[in-house]
Amino acid sequence: MKAPQARVVLTGASGGIGHASAAALLKAGATVMLVGRSAPRLAEQARQLVRETGVDASRVEHRLADLSRPEDLASLAVMAAGWGGNVLVHNAGLASFGHLQDLRPADVQAVLHTNLIAPMLLTQSLLPHLLAQARAQVICVGSALGAIGLPGYSVYSASKFGLRGFAQALRRELCETAVQVQYLGPRSTRTAFNSEAVEAYNRATGSAMDRPEQVALELLALMESEAAERFVGYPEKLAVRLNGLAPSWLDGSFKKHSRSLPPAAPALLAHS
Repeated sequence: MKAPQARVVLTGASGGIGHASAAALLKAGATVMLVGRSAPRLAEQARQLVRETGVDASRVEHRLADLSRPEDLASLAVMAAGWGGNVLVHNAGLASFGHLQDLRPADVQAVLHTNLIAPMLLTQSLLPHLLAQARAQVICVGSALGAIGLPGYSVYSASKFGLRGFAQALRRELCETAVQVQYLGPRSTRTAFNSEAVEAYNRATGSAMDRPEQVALELLALMESEAAERFVGYPEKLAVRLNGLAPSWLDGSFKKHSRSLPPAAPALLAHS
């Protein structure tokens, strides 16, 4: 749908891509509900967006929700429906980078919950409302790593592969309804989401990085085009296609990436 008809519920609104996306949507005419975990930060962000974009303050709402809490997901769905949201943008996410054996089990679970399970549950809760709209959209902000598995990103890629699969299956499930389900796959973006280790990895591998404002424009274009998917950047778009056709063809292309990972922690072997 075109931005002036959109009432967008935006999770992860306080992050780099989230803030840039809110600004782009507002400038294009949308009304936006910012969703995050810090009430003071959301309130200040709403005021900042009004100053930056010059829109009326009534077009910027904010709601507090911790997506790791089932009760917050349920209450957010109720608030979003009462507010008349017709576009749900799953932008909240957690990062994960490094050798699998170095990752803490609790962090693995948190990444999978935030990046995959929470979007599924929130969509499920809000779906009756969305189905009652003349037109509605669910946009999953994933990653190019939801179509290309890179060394160091086993858990993050798993979460984004899952999110892309969810979007694809639900899109087909709802194909005869007014709800369109979409997937956006940015490549690495210059935000605080990246750790120093990730920044070093990107430099070592020559990985390109986009500004969050560019990703925000891609999100806006995806929403208005109603296309099923949109990936950002070259050669990532080509790699997505090749990886989909024959994943093993690209295995040797990522040896440099594997060698560029920070050293793994020494393995601890159990002895009986």
